[in-house]
Amino acid sequence: MYAMSGPLVVRGSVSLPEAELLWRFSRSSGPGGQHVNTSDTQVELRFDLARTEALPEVWKRRALEWLAGRLTDGVVTVRASEHRSQWRNREAAAVRLAALLAEATAPPPAPRRPTRVPRGINERRLREKKRRSETKRGRSARDW
Repeated sequence: MYAMSGPLVVRGSVSLPEAELLWRFSRSSGPGGQHVNTSDTQVELRFDLARTEALPEVWKRRALEWLAGRLTDGVVTVRASEHRSQWRNREAAAVRLAALLAEATAPPPAPRRPTRVPRGINERRLREKKRRSETKRGRSARDW
């Protein structure tokens, strides 16, 4: 396990302390020659969302509800293995977790207030329909 240097900023002044982040490293899959067999470059970052004190209670509730399908015993896990170096994979995992939590804790959008269609637009639509109808009626072979 590894502790990151400095807290991970989620949004605004809210950040996750490094003590609450659990890092695990393993060998990445796929091609890579002899080096890939000896280096642990895949990174798994775990954060216990259910037990954290770092997030405000409202944010925590929102995140638990939003990420319900991704959680395992209240713990959210993020993996990164796209880079060849462990350091870059650490950064990628940290950014991914921060983005995930920022999205999950965002306030819900304001409800849409329904508006009426302006009368002018409705009249224009009906005029256009009538004109189109006349055009098509003019094409029929009725009068031949």
